[in-house]
Amino acid sequence: MNTKINLRFSVLTALIFLAAFSRIIPHPANFSPLAAIALFGAAHFSKKWQILLIPIAATWLSDLFINNVVYAAYYPTFTLFYEGFYWQYLSYLVIAIISIPLFKKVSKERVLIGALSSTIIFFLISNVGCWIGNSIYPQSFIGLMSCYAAGIPFLKGTILGDLFYSLVLFGGFAFAQYKFPVLIKVENK
Repeated sequence: MNTKINLRFSVLTALIFLAAFSRIIPHPANFSPLAAIALFGAAHFSKKWQILLIPIAATWLSDLFINNVVYAAYYPTFTLFYEGFYWQYLSYLVIAIISIPLFKKVSKERVLIGALSSTIIFFLISNVGCWIGNSIYPQSFIGLMSCYAAGIPFLKGTILGDLFYSLVLFGGFAFAQYKFPVLIKVENK
């Protein structure tokens, strides 16, 4: 029983880290796995700390690699966190927290709802972060709406990334559970 739980946890964690590091593969703007890994963690981890910590840790480690290896030429020193990172991380935490009740039961419909909702949550939070204190936009309701309008062209990549990575993670893990029943979650009786 304990081996089954450890194997399931290890596979889930590995999938999340693999998805997070898939960001190094060339891709369209905003086509990212990060919201999908927050959804996937909320759906499949049993402990709240796992739901919140593992996707954020995978995001941060992939950010470290991207910022300090892939884009090292653009950063003069080692970068632990990029400017404004907390808005993106906050959006992933909100996505995970809101998804916990949604994924009491995993279904295609709930994955679709989760993916589309995560796009909206990310858009709303990240654009507030872009607007606050930014001299490009007036610090008023009109300035916030202008920031949201400027973010609309990036929505296509976000929606496509959220849908694609949700399909890959949820569909891939469902297939793995079908092929290897040891990965199926054991319900407490």
